Amino acid sequence: MTRRAVQLRWRTWAVAALAATALAACGGSGNPFGNPPLVSNPPAASGKKLSFVYFQRCVYPIFLTPLQTNINGVVSTNTCAGAGCHDNASGTGGAFRIIANAQTVDVTDPANTPDAMRAMDIYKNFYSAQGEVVFEAPLSSRLLIKPLVMGVLHGGGLIFTSVQDPNVKLIEYWISHPVPQGQDEFSTAAYNMFTPPDPKAGTCNTN
Repeated sequence: MTRRAVQLRWRTWAVAALAATALAACGGSGNPFGNPPLVSNPPAASGKKLSFVYFQRCVYPIFLTPLQTNINGVVSTNTCAGAGCHDNASGTGGAFRIIANAQTVDVTDPANTPDAMRAMDIYKNFYSAQGEVVFEAPLSSRLLIKPLVMGVLHGGGLIFTSVQDPNVKLIEYWISHPVPQGQDEFSTAAYNMFTPPDPKAGTCNTN
């Protein structure tokens, strides 16, 4: 065997050895061309959920209320659920959508099971709003920082001029008070978000 042939064989062996080492470091098995003997996919930690009943009583009405908007100095009035904004059918406001005629539901009625409520339009609104939230971080949540125009563009302009706006306080409280870990969005623990703790007649807490 010539000297050059020996050198080429040595280089081929060295490259193969390095490839096998790299694959093993990434979880490969003894065979560099084989699959790992075991793939571990641990379950994700249970995520937190916000209160459905507080959303329905205290947050959802904000989306239906005519609010003053300021777009580059042009002031007008509109609702978040209005056409051209976040209306589910004709809105242009991105992923956050609102079904404006969604009917509220009596969460204390045993006939309204979680599965039944999750099929309702009001729940679709809840789910969409929750998707704009960073749990327990209101001023990192698009549901607030966009209408406050806090470092982000909002096509609907400036809606809330201050974090002291009563509507901001309601949304902020909702985001800051997820239901206890492991409980679903219909948890009765959220009744304490009202004074008295009555989801039908209690006043919406903000602090």
